[in-house]
Amino acid sequence: MKKVLTIAGSDSTGGAGIQADLKTFEEFGVFGFSSVTSVVTMDPTNGWTHEVTVLPEELLRKQLVSVFAGEAIHAIKTGMMGNERNIQVASEVIKQQGVKNIVVDPVIACKGTAQILQPESVEGLKRYLLPQARVATPNLVEAGILSGLGDLKTIDDMKEAAKVIHRLGVANVVVKGGHRLHETRAIDLFYNGYEFEVFEGPLYVTEYNHGAGCTFAAAITAALAKEYTVLEAVRVAKLFVAAAIQQGVRINPYVGHVWHGAYNSAQERMKEVL
Repeated sequence: MKKVLTIAGSDSTGGAGIQADLKTFEEFGVFGFSSVTSVVTMDPTNGWTHEVTVLPEELLRKQLVSVFAGEAIHAIKTGMMGNERNIQVASEVIKQQGVKNIVVDPVIACKGTAQILQPESVEGLKRYLLPQARVATPNLVEAGILSGLGDLKTIDDMKEAAKVIHRLGVANVVVKGGHRLHETRAIDLFYNGYEFEVFEGPLYVTEYNHGAGCTFAAAITAALAKEYTVLEAVRVAKLFVAAAIQQGVRINPYVGHVWHGAYNSAQERMKEVL
């Protein structure tokens, strides 16, 4: 069985972060490991505001030592890293271990806004993790921040941002359009330094999309571990996350979560034995 690691934040509501990653890994039939960089909590008494509590670098290093104490890891996904020092620690360990299938989901901006959630992480991502990435999966806001191009409004804008991010050392860039692109289809743009490919799918107008970005990157990571090509991995990840959004579920008044078991109809599995 292939073994896959997520280095990311913990979402206490269970929809995004390492929770989303591990659920996705399970659906792909790979064994998931995790190293927690931060803990994201939500306060229902204050407009469902969220708070990020970063874990110390020493604890992250200990977790990574535990992960790599056994057999080889076939792929790694990074998500919310917390701060630049955690980014450096993760980068250092990844280099030491020689893992090649690295998917960087640069979690630096709040969904649906241009607000930078972790400004101290932007330069660290550019300097340390992105140059190691086989695939990077910024959303529209994050691609604008990382490229320095600001608000991206068109597919041509996405292409220019992808070129800049590729020059940071990323082998393959996937810019996620999402609802901010104002298209009638869900459009993601792939760039490998030579050519572009546009991935289109149904656009589900729904609030049940919490964790979609994490899930997408985790699906790519699991597929790469199972020796899919990058394009195959992106294609199946898009189908996987589309099903997860379409069958999203209400968890709390703040937002609905994607359902990670949708693609494989996980809710049906135990019926025969009950």
